Parts: sequence; structure tokens; C-alpha cells
Amino acid sequence: MDHQPNTTSNRDLLMPYGIPYFAYVGIAALGQDRISHELSYILKIIIVPLLLLWAWKWYVPVTGPKKKLGSIMYGVVFGLIGLIVWCLLIAPFIDPAGEPWSGSAFLLRLFSASLIVPVFEEYFIRGYIFRVAYQWNENRLNKKVRSALNQTLDNNSINSVKPGVWSIAAIIISTAAFTAGHLMIEWPAAIAYSILISILWIIRKDLLSCMVAHGTTNLALALYVNYTGHWGFW
Repeated sequence: MDHQPNTTSNRDLLMPYGIPYFAYVGIAALGQDRISHELSYILKIIIVPLLLLWAWKWYVPVTGPKKKLGSIMYGVVFGLIGLIVWCLLIAPFIDPAGEPWSGSAFLLRLFSASLIVPVFEEYFIRGYIFRVAYQWNENRLNKKVRSALNQTLDNNSINSVKPGVWSIAAIIISTAAFTAGHLMIEWPAAIAYSILISILWIIRKDLLSCMVAHGTTNLALALYVNYTGHWGFW
């Protein structure tokens, strides 16, 4: 599908980038008390990809200036490193034994976490928030700009951000957003993991590597807990 012109403002892009993320979070919140794990993940697997399909024409390209195979390989390596970082930093706050999941719920979550979550979450965190934060910081430093936030939302577009560009502000703000989507006991691990994936974005200059890394971590974690019985990490 063709992407929208680069002049589409960040304010107009917020809904396409944000709706799949918040739909997933909303279904997860609903599932905590009212519906089963299986039904919750069935709804996520149906609804979120449909939203991604609807929003696809507004999204920045997944690939960048470097070779796709290299980004996939980097993604796998960073994903495995991310698994180690995540487990080490979350271990002090959990009971590793945890509560086992049923076979069907496990498979549904495995599919969702490995193939769907990395797409919408990386689009939202590093595809949108990271780039908006970068542009806001640039506007903030520009004395000619009266309101950095309004300038960023109404007169800038993330489509004009070159792949791999970064700033400390962009890393901090995107990491805060990524961390906010996790439980409090996961915050140290989420902070470290988001910084790791931001480094990958800077190195590979594409979202493909970030999505592959995210998916690799989630897949490897699922296989690990299923094999060891350490469901507390799940």
C-alpha cells in the first residue's frame, strides 16, 4: 500500500499509530476480570491486525538504508540479549514458579506476543513517539519557535525524520512511554529493554530490526517458561 504524503501532521498521525496499541491494552484490561485468557487473546488477534491494516497507509516504512537480512540478524541477536536483560532485571521482583497457563492460552499468547505485539508496539514507540520526541527536542532548542509542542504536532511530520536519528530526549521519552505500558515490577527491565532497542534503531536505522528483536525476545521468553516451568517470568 502507498503511504500518505510526508506532510501529514503528527497530530493527524497520532490515531493511526496509537489506536492499535490502546486497543490491545484495552482488551487486556477487560480480560483481567471479565473474560478468559483465551477469549482475550482471540479478540486481540482479530481486532489489532485489522486496525493495523486500516492504519498501514499512514505508517513509515519498516525498512531503512541497510540490508534487510542484516537487520533481521541484528534483531535476533539483540532479541536474545534482551531476553537475558529482561529476565535478570525482573527476577528479583517475582516468584519464578508462577501460575502455569493452559495449553490453548499459551499458544494464543505466544502467537500474539511474537507476531502482533512487536509490530504495533514498535510502530507506536519507536515509529511515532521516539520521532515526535526527537522533533519536539529540536523545536525546543530553536529560539525562533514559540511553542515546541504545537510546532511538533501541527507543523511537523515524523515522515520527515531520517532513519536512525536520535537524541537523549527521544530515548528518555520513548522509554518512559514503553515502561508505562508494563507492570511496576517490570519497570527496571522495561527501561533497560527499551534503551537496548533504541540502540538497535540507531545502529540499523530501521524498524524491521526493532520488530524482529522484540518478537525474538517474546518468542524466546515463551519457550523458556514453557520448557522450565518458570511461569513467573510470563
